[in-house]
Amino acid sequence: MKTRITEMFGIQHPIIQGGMHYVGFAEMAAAVSNAGGLGIITGLTQGTPEKLADEIARCKDMTDKPFGVNLTFLPTVNAPDYPGLVRVIIEGGVKVVETAGNNPAQVLPFFKDAGVKVIHKCTSVRHSLKAQSIGCDAVSVDGFECGGHPGEDDIPNMILLPRAADELEIPFVASGGMADARSLVASLAMGAEGMNMGTRFIATKEAPVHENVKKAIVAASELDTRLVMRPLRNTERVMTNDAVEELLRIEKEKGADLKFEDIIEQVAGVYPRIMMEGDMDAGAWSCGMVAGLINDIPTCQELIDGIMTEAEEIIRGRLAGFLN
Repeated sequence: MKTRITEMFGIQHPIIQGGMHYVGFAEMAAAVSNAGGLGIITGLTQGTPEKLADEIARCKDMTDKPFGVNLTFLPTVNAPDYPGLVRVIIEGGVKVVETAGNNPAQVLPFFKDAGVKVIHKCTSVRHSLKAQSIGCDAVSVDGFECGGHPGEDDIPNMILLPRAADELEIPFVASGGMADARSLVASLAMGAEGMNMGTRFIATKEAPVHENVKKAIVAASELDTRLVMRPLRNTERVMTNDAVEELLRIEKEKGADLKFEDIIEQVAGVYPRIMMEGDMDAGAWSCGMVAGLINDIPTCQELIDGIMTEAEEIIRGRLAGFLN
């Protein structure tokens, strides 16, 4: 299948693995890229330019296919060494960067000069248009269904994707609620040029996370995520667990007086304990409603091959059949 996204990134299939904290290591990115998609290393999980450079080198040992790096720009007191991270991405020969969070305008000139394509994650049409105006090559449009940060507008993809198609000139991929061939075909029908999957890729054989995490996703239904930090206007969709329910209790109790410090125990520094050690009640971790569509733990190759085969069957069979 050829789309503007496969052409832009030099990949076989229009499927991108989202940058995920303590998931997007070299093993994950290489497995997705080897299966014909675009794997993504999560830059801030590595933390330092030196560690990111090592992770890029490890990924290059595992795949000769294109892969990208996610660089999330966060408002923080102790900012990462962003100039250093940008430098090692370019020096490592990475040709695709997925930016997220704050406006990436300050780094775009460096990537442009090095021939690096930039796809920016957006949760609204207005942010997508801003990304287009500052020179991003593509955007990933995240609907309200997505795991992680869905923004504050609460617009699901059935509305958000066609709206993006109406307004944007640069290509975009659908993100949030993406799990299978139906997701891909529906996204293409609404104007996207591919899809970005996060939660679905955690439940794969190669995902370098504890087996408890994969089992939790398979066991979950579409009703098992919660929205936290909404009073702080930093909304995050997470898998429910004891820590998350306690977090929501604190939010309700504090009301308008809630401060980040009140919930720091449930959200700060919990990812290594969850993703690496499998302590599923350690705190809040990003997970999409799409968990309700995930019932197995295939290899990345099996997952992507299955999606592409079934997508062709839907387009040539079911959809074409309506025209006869």
